[in-house]
Amino acid sequence: MAKAFLALVLWLGLAFSVLAATPQKKPPTWAELKPEQQQILAPLAPSWDKFEPERKRKWLGIAKRYPSMKPEEQAKVQRRMQPWASLTPEERRAARERYKNIEKLPPDKKQALWEEYNKLPEQERRKLGSTRKPASSQPKPGTASSQTQAPAPGTASPPTQSSTAPQPAAAAAN
Repeated sequence: MAKAFLALVLWLGLAFSVLAATPQKKPPTWAELKPEQQQILAPLAPSWDKFEPERKRKWLGIAKRYPSMKPEEQAKVQRRMQPWASLTPEERRAARERYKNIEKLPPDKKQALWEEYNKLPEQERRKLGSTRKPASSQPKPGTASSQTQAPAPGTASPPTQSSTAPQPAAAAAN
């Protein structure tokens, strides 16, 4: 019995060490993507081969889920894909932080912020949604100014429960 247990432990140790030593498969280049993946990820084509492997894996995960999304969700992913991918890692982190802070707010506060945003002239809303501020000028998460800030670049959606800033559909794609 003890020998069998020892053999099992040794076998498991060997099996896990082999698995741990196996390098992860390198994500495909743009040319190696399947046509369906290229179609879904088309907004990322110019920069795909420059992405780190982890970012590619996240985008491939989104492409895999894409066919099961509702048409409105698919359109939102397509609309936000390029602006999100063009953000620097710091800008993506700041956008995620702003999103998390807004999600923590009570519904009435979210509604007030959304109404305040909607009162802005169309040109001002467009400007807020399309300009990037240097990371150093971003307000610190949790401050009043970070909670009233317009949505992250490329995200002109309201800070409500049902809407999301680009994240795991787009935010997961680090």
